[in-house]
Amino acid sequence: MGFFDNLSRSWKLMKLSLSIVRQEKKLLMFPLFTGIAAMVIMASFIFPFFFFSDNLPWQIWVVVAFVVYVLLYFVGIYFMAALIGCATIKLEGGKPELADGFRTANQNLGRILQWAIVAAIVGLIIQALERAARDNIIARIVISMVGFAWTMATFFVVPVLIYEKLGVFKAIKRSGSVFKNTWGETFVGHFGFQMFFMLLGLVGVLFLLLGFYFGGWTFFMLMLVLAVAWWIFVACLSVATQGVFTAALYRYAVTGKVAQDYESVEDLIRH
Repeated sequence: MGFFDNLSRSWKLMKLSLSIVRQEKKLLMFPLFTGIAAMVIMASFIFPFFFFSDNLPWQIWVVVAFVVYVLLYFVGIYFMAALIGCATIKLEGGKPELADGFRTANQNLGRILQWAIVAAIVGLIIQALERAARDNIIARIVISMVGFAWTMATFFVVPVLIYEKLGVFKAIKRSGSVFKNTWGETFVGHFGFQMFFMLLGLVGVLFLLLGFYFGGWTFFMLMLVLAVAWWIFVACLSVATQGVFTAALYRYAVTGKVAQDYESVEDLIRH
């Protein structure tokens, strides 16, 4: 009975998340801002490296690369915090604006930076272990499991940071505690959204196939542009929906209910 309750609850939360993004299309802007900021950061590293790599010692470039890595984590966490802030306002019956999300993120800049540094360090360690174990399939499986466990244990770090105002290590511990209470919904939602958006992304492949088989060079380029635009849209939709799902599931875990001003998830979806 417990498993089916988790499955039913996960399905309702997934529908709710998609519905909220459909109602509040402005939420798609946060993933788009993340992508733009990431490209600017990467460009700021690549161009100097191209022109000055022969004039600076490798130690400096290691430090610079680490700073860039932290900044990439930072912008991702920053805009996710803004997204979760807007999603929570919606779940509470309000009408969120982009400014509300930025306000939430700006009020937690220190905690976001701390989490970005820790997450970047752990990410680099896991990547280094994966490279070291590339010839050992058992070690690779173990390291992959460790990485997945870390992802699940830190699933709720962002909402914990911005709403419970904990330090980063206490937030990690608290996130793990929340995950223990919602592991069924978290697993189902995580893998369910991955499968859904992977299938949705295949539509872009159809655009390429149409361009390849049924047109000349101009038509193929048009289909390529459409495919890239579709993949960008799907990526933004994926991040936005999963951000809303995180906010809704965290709210359910902490308060026992998803929405404050509605009697049921179905009622909120209708509105």
